Amino acid sequence: MANPKWVVTDVQARSDYTLLLTFADGEKKVFNASPLLKKPIYSLLNNISFFLQAKPECGTVVWNDDIDIAPEHLYECSVPVDVQSAV
Repeated sequence: MANPKWVVTDVQARSDYTLLLTFADGEKKVFNASPLLKKPIYSLLNNISFFLQAKPECGTVVWNDDIDIAPEHLYECSVPVDVQSAV
């Protein structure tokens, strides 16, 4: 059985608080994480060094055992990006 298209297979955290995401279907999208920084659960992400430690795990993006983002939310709230401009 194939993975749902919203499963995150790769992530590159960028210094402008965006995440360049690759999904199971190969699609690349950019997620703007800035709005999350106002929420208490994501307060650690205000530290850019910590934010840049994002990694793909279990089909989504995680920073540690306490901080992750639902992959469905990442997929729905990100915008497609031209592969050339993402490099």
